Amino acid sequence: MPFTEINSRMVQAHIAPGQKMFSQRGAMLAYQGDVSFTPNVQGGQGGVMSMIGRRVANESTPLMTVEGSGTVMFGHGGHHIQVINLTGDTLCVEADRLLAFDGTLTQGTMFMGSQGGVMGMVRGQVTGQGLFTTTLKGHGAVAVMAHGGVIEIPITPQRPIHVDPQAYVAHHGDVRNKLSTALGWRDMVGRGSGEAFQLELSGNGAVYVQASEEKL
Repeated sequence: MPFTEINSRMVQAHIAPGQKMFSQRGAMLAYQGDVSFTPNVQGGQGGVMSMIGRRVANESTPLMTVEGSGTVMFGHGGHHIQVINLTGDTLCVEADRLLAFDGTLTQGTMFMGSQGGVMGMVRGQVTGQGLFTTTLKGHGAVAVMAHGGVIEIPITPQRPIHVDPQAYVAHHGDVRNKLSTALGWRDMVGRGSGEAFQLELSGNGAVYVQASEEKL
């Protein structure tokens, strides 16, 4: 079910009978119609194993199952919201950045160490992000949160992207990532934690970058 953007910090979703969606707890701002909100204990379509994986990875942001017939407005903490439409590919995003997403999407986790080996593990320690990240796969819409708005940057084999790890929000497509060092890079052109690291993403897809180094 697509989201309608009310403004940069609020979105609205239409809930139809027989369909469901998931949202971060506390993200509902208002609703109309016969809509129910229940705590989700199975972690979306990923099932029990997906839930266990997220708990091991500290990716256990509480979710609500939203069902019924009506419209629901979502927002959280005054953060900017970016709607991402998936057409069969996989979105990788930190769990605490998820605002709401279609129940048709399969939710899981990905071990970041598998993309970049040891450097993927270092990324988790340096950036404060977990060694695992949440994945959403299939056809549907996802609303993610960010500070200061988001820009989508294409990634191609000929043009890899280097991102301040603190400004990274999410990415999708056939993309590999690794953390690399660049002595003095952040002091000169980056404004994150003061550590000389940058996240390199290569392959085919897109990365979403927020206009801030502030974490949620």
